[in-house]
Amino acid sequence: MNWRNYIHTDPAILAGKPIIKGTRLSVELILERLANGWTEAMLLESYPTLSKEALPAVYAFMLETIRDDVFKIHDSLRQAS
Repeated sequence: MNWRNYIHTDPAILAGKPIIKGTRLSVELILERLANGWTEAMLLESYPTLSKEALPAVYAFMLETIRDDVFKIHDSLRQAS
């Protein structure tokens, strides 16, 4: 999956946040909805400009972002071992 076919940034749209091409839907919005229990079907029904093919692109984008960046886990999120 080449997420670049579906996601881009434009400083003139949503302050440059990554968005789904051809929409004003940010990757952040899609992930927020999913984290709050929305299904892919609910997203597609609620946002007609969102294509079914764009959803795997969101996942691929996040996977690449996580792989490429180094994240520090805040101490409050660590579980006691």
